[in-house]
This record gives sequence, structure tokens and C-alpha cells, in this order.
Amino acid sequence: MALMFVALRWVVGSLFVFSGMMKVTDRISPELYAEGLEEFVKFADVFPLKKFGISIEPITFLTAVGWIELVGGLLLVFGPRILQEISNVVLSVIMIGAIYSLLMLKKPLYMCIPATICLAILLILLYVWGRDREKKKGE
Repeated sequence: MALMFVALRWVVGSLFVFSGMMKVTDRISPELYAEGLEEFVKFADVFPLKKFGISIEPITFLTAVGWIELVGGLLLVFGPRILQEISNVVLSVIMIGAIYSLLMLKKPLYMCIPATICLAILLILLYVWGRDREKKKGE
């Protein structure tokens, strides 16, 4: 069972590394980078802090999310347990933001499926880590 959760952590962490790299640089795939930038132009319009007069440049937003995903994914795969848990929480917030943005843009629900699955896996990992921590305290 533990091996399954390690595999899940590696898969989802690798997914975030790949996704982050696509957002940080256009050298991997210029087409995907351009498509991502187009989406982040729309995401910047529905950014929740815009209601308070705080706006964000789409390219800055894309780059920031890309670096967070890249570093968070690397920590999820290779980091010590405490950094895995911290990156897990940060990546969960990113996924909640992605789902929120897609819903605010009134995208079809199937567009939310990848972010929802990633969020579910991250939350399952947090639950398992918390359960293991409680088990160790009880011993």
C-alpha cells in the first residue's frame, strides 16, 4: 500500500514539474506556452483580488504559477517529508485556484477534470501522511 502512495506522489509530482516547465519557458513547446499565456490572460481577469483593485499581469501570473508548480513538483518527488507536505498544500491551493478560474470563465465541466483529479490525489496524500503521523504518535 505504501508503494502505491509513493508511486502516486511521483506521478503527480512529475506532472507538476512538466506543467511548470511548460509555463516557465517556451523552449519545450512554443505552441503550448502560447496557449497557456492565452488562458492566463483570461485567468487574470477573474483573479479574486481584482475585486480589491489588485490586478496582475498575465505573463507574471503564468510565470509565478509555473515556478510554483515546478518547485512544488520537485519537492513532492524528491524533498523530505515536511517539504513534501508543504508543497502539497501549496499545490492544492494552486489546483483550487485553477478550478475556480475555470468555473468563473464558465468553461465546460470536463475542463475541470484534470485539476480536480490532481487536487483529489494531493488531498489523499495529505490524509495518508496525517494518518501515518497519528499512528506514530500512538505508538
